[in-house]
Amino acid sequence: MKRTPYTYFAVFGLLSLLCILAVLQYNALRRISESDGEKAHKHAQEQADRFAADFNREIQGAYFNFQTDADNWKNRDWTGFNERYAYWREKTSYPDLISDFYFVPQADSPVLLYDRSSMIFVPVEETPTIIELRKRFADPNNFKPIQDDLYTLALPIHEADEKIPRIFVRTSDLEQKTVLRAPAWYGVLAIKLNEDTIKSRIIPDLQSKYFGEGDFRISVTAKGGRPITAAFGDGKADASSKLFDLSPENIIQYANKDILSNLDAERRTGNLVMNSQIERRTMSLSNTNSAGPETFQIELNRGDGPKTAIFTRSSSGDDPGWLLQIQHEAGSIDAYTASTFKRNLAVGSGLLVLLALAIGSIFYSGQRAKVLAQRQIDFVSSVSHELRTPLAVIYSAGENLADGVTKESGHVTRYGELIKSEGKKLSSMVEQILAFAGANSGHKKYSFRETTTIEIVNDALAECLPLLKSNAVEVETNLADAPLSGDMSALSAAVQNLIGNAVKYGNGRHWVRITASNGGAHVRISVEDRGIGISKKDLRQVFKPFYRSREVVDAQIHGNGLGLSLVEQIAEAHGGKVVAKSEPGKGSIFTIELPIMQL
Repeated sequence: MKRTPYTYFAVFGLLSLLCILAVLQYNALRRISESDGEKAHKHAQEQADRFAADFNREIQGAYFNFQTDADNWKNRDWTGFNERYAYWREKTSYPDLISDFYFVPQADSPVLLYDRSSMIFVPVEETPTIIELRKRFADPNNFKPIQDDLYTLALPIHEADEKIPRIFVRTSDLEQKTVLRAPAWYGVLAIKLNEDTIKSRIIPDLQSKYFGEGDFRISVTAKGGRPITAAFGDGKADASSKLFDLSPENIIQYANKDILSNLDAERRTGNLVMNSQIERRTMSLSNTNSAGPETFQIELNRGDGPKTAIFTRSSSGDDPGWLLQIQHEAGSIDAYTASTFKRNLAVGSGLLVLLALAIGSIFYSGQRAKVLAQRQIDFVSSVSHELRTPLAVIYSAGENLADGVTKESGHVTRYGELIKSEGKKLSSMVEQILAFAGANSGHKKYSFRETTTIEIVNDALAECLPLLKSNAVEVETNLADAPLSGDMSALSAAVQNLIGNAVKYGNGRHWVRITASNGGAHVRISVEDRGIGISKKDLRQVFKPFYRSREVVDAQIHGNGLGLSLVEQIAEAHGGKVVAKSEPGKGSIFTIELPIMQL
């Protein structure tokens, strides 16, 4: 059947449209993936910064809250310190963050330990830890406010200086060179932090707060890569932020300390609160900012005199602060977005492939429907011809007998045989069509009983005997008997069909061989001829209903294309199959393979 150009154009147009959709889908998914990746990186960094801000808020509160004058330590007046300590415990979320307070004087005076029960500082014997603190605090020029390996914050206590009445904030250029004179130290307040509180409470709480969904892992490391929490394995960090940062965000100056009790802002995170009654002096805040390290300084300016640094904080590479690193559970955000992109692309591509397969299936089904319709038309035409011939012969013979054209007994007998033969052909043709209709309707019933291969073959030969005699066909048999369970008449009809085809397509070679062999669990009944044979192209389709090769049609060999289809249906209904081997010009072998009955 010829296919119209419109069909090809339609299929080509649909496939081209699918290719365009695939390209558009890829570009759209790639842009979405890149956008999602950028958003995810930004969100991770924001969450890491919030994590660090909350962590640093607790550390800064435990640090700046306890700034006191040296006079308090000289006079052993702990009232101010106790008030600050009580206020800190009231406001903090982790009252057990600070485990101890040590006051380490610059002189050889004994180190003082804060006694919570009596709320005073008392002398304490020097331990290896205290000796180490004395050593680290001995040189003010090499002072570090964070001793992270000892989980200690070091707050210098300066000698009281002259008072000034006002404060101003100034940003100095990095190029400016100033001579700063640090005030004298009276000692250092060592604030001992609780390691377990930091590791077991603060960090897990913040992780749950900002990364509670479980999409990210965190790792905290100290300087030199010393692990504080468990490392997250291979892969780069998606975001990072600095912990243990004591740089305050704001400075609030009050001339009257009584105001502080009425304001909540003095304890706000990131604020450095100073209360003073300083006269004739100016205080300034310098924040030198460049591409390199950042330095935060608080200075006293005595008019024309030298400046005095009362607080200095640097974010240089020597800062011993901790580093918070965030990594996606997939290894990285880039890996996650890449896998998501691949998954979405696979799903989208799968849908397009399914659409393409649907289009192909529709096209294929349409073509098959056309081919089947054409075969049905050919079948109707062939059957009409096959029916017309015997009917015409029967009608002609019956008319001659009725008109008395011949009255001789010999002629009457010959006419009777002719009518009988053509009627049998007609009946066989009708039975074959009805059998095919019954098998395809699903209502065909088979009567299974015990039989044998010899019984089936002999019955088929007996039914085909007139055909074999009329065509002078030589029949060779080689039969091995084997028990079967099946429908005797149906299996005999299948063998008869193969014998009829061997005679029909024998190409004048009047020879047929029938063999039955026992192959263990199966028995095989084969019918062999030396006829015209079947080409490889046609051999794949000979069992399809209504199919007849072009060579057979051109040779005007009668048939309806249903015989081999019925043979296959009968074999499959008995749990077997039928196979064909053929070589054009040399003949064919059709074999019915059936399961042997187990005794």
